[in-house]
Amino acid sequence: MKRISTLIIGLTLCAAVGLHAQAKRQAPMTRTQPMSHGNSEKATTPSTAAPKSNSDFFKGIAAKLGTTPEALQTAYEAAKQANPKLSRGNFVSANMVAHNLGTKNPAITTQAILSGLQSGKSLGQTLQGLGLSAKDAEAAERQAKRDATAAQHQTTM
Repeated sequence: MKRISTLIIGLTLCAAVGLHAQAKRQAPMTRTQPMSHGNSEKATTPSTAAPKSNSDFFKGIAAKLGTTPEALQTAYEAAKQANPKLSRGNFVSANMVAHNLGTKNPAITTQAILSGLQSGKSLGQTLQGLGLSAKDAEAAERQAKRDATAAQHQTTM
């Protein structure tokens, strides 16, 4: 029994290493700038740069928000047409913040946040314009980021 489980673990590791090597060969050579210590964003790597399909990106978030990935993808595309500078991350943050705070503060809606972003304000500035203190806006942004990250990790497990 122990030999079989050791064999299975060994084969699994070999397959993982082989897939990793294959992904490296297929990934285009890109050069990324090293991160500064003050920047909290993660560097993009070829393995995290592009999900399998556009709606796959929204899979975990959609489950957290109680909708479908396709509905979120469609909403993102519509919002992107209205604001070409809108990133998926900002779109997800707007939805997560509205989901987290909308019941306590009815002025905080996804559309209100997206409108603020479209006018050139940051997420924090938009939330402050909707009635939150600077401290509460920062906390809401951090919580939305944590929730989105957790939702994404649940779909990859």
